[in-house]
Amino acid sequence: MMFEQLGLIGCGLMGGSFAMALKNAGLVKRVVGYSRSTASSTQALSLGVIDEQAETAEHAAAGSDLVLLAVPVASTESTLRAIQPQVTSDMLIMDVGSTKQDVIQAARRALGASFGAFVPVHPIAGKEVSGVDNADPLLYKGRPVILTPEAETGAAQVQQAKALWTALGCKVARMSAADHDAAFAAVSHLPHLLAFAYMNALVQQSQGDRYLSLAGTGFRDFSRIAASEPSMWRDILIANRDDVLQQSRLFRQALEALEICISAGDGDALKNLISDASRTRAQWTLS
Repeated sequence: MMFEQLGLIGCGLMGGSFAMALKNAGLVKRVVGYSRSTASSTQALSLGVIDEQAETAEHAAAGSDLVLLAVPVASTESTLRAIQPQVTSDMLIMDVGSTKQDVIQAARRALGASFGAFVPVHPIAGKEVSGVDNADPLLYKGRPVILTPEAETGAAQVQQAKALWTALGCKVARMSAADHDAAFAAVSHLPHLLAFAYMNALVQQSQGDRYLSLAGTGFRDFSRIAASEPSMWRDILIANRDDVLQQSRLFRQALEALEICISAGDGDALKNLISDASRTRAQWTLS
C-alpha cells in the first residue's frame, strides 16, 4: 500500500506525527500540509514533516489520494466544506477527533454525495504538549485506533483505513459512533471534566497554592490532565455533552454514596465501597 500524496490539514502534534509515521513506513511519496496558523505549517516544512506548504485546505487536498484532518472537532464542517470541490470517489479522508457523532453529522452536511470517502477515526494517542515541534513518528505505534464508519462509508475506504493504521503498528477496532462517544465520555471526557473542576476548587481556596506545594507524586496524573489544552477540551465536552452529563450524574451518585458513609462514620460500608473500586482497578490492570 502506497499513497501518492497526503493532504495534511493541521500540522500540529497529531497531524505531524501521522505524516512522519507514514514517511518512516514508506507509505506516502509526498505530503502537502496546511495549517490555519502559517507559523505551524512553516515549521512543519522546515522540519521535513511536510514537503510542500499549502496556502489553503483545498490546496492541500488537491491531487491527494489521502487526506487527514487533524483539526479541532468544531472545525470539521468548515474544513470539509473547504476541500469538498477536490474530493473524489477513490480518495480516503480521515479525522483524528475524540468525538464521532458530531464529526459524522458535520461530514454529512459538508460532503453531501461525497460522504462515502470519509472514515471517522479516533487514535487513542497524544502527549501533554502540542505543536509540530513535539511530533513523534512513534506516537501511534502500539496504540488503539477506533474506526466508526457509517453504512454509506465506502467499503474500499474502510479497508484502506484499517490497513493503513495497522501498518503503523496500531491496534485497530471498529464500533458505532454512539457506542464510541458513550465509552469515551466515561473513560476520557469525564475524567478531564473532574480534573478541571477539582483544580478550580483547589486554587480558589485561600491556601490553595500552599496545598499544591505539598502534593505528592500521586497528584501528578491529576494535574497533568487538568493542564490539557482549553480550547480543544471546550469543544470536546460541548460536542459530547449528553454522554458527558450522564457520566457526571453517575459519578455524583457514587460520590454521594461515599460521602454518606463518611458523614455517618460507617467504616464498614465505606471500606466495602473502597474495596469495590480497588477490585475494579485491579481487574482492569490485569485485563
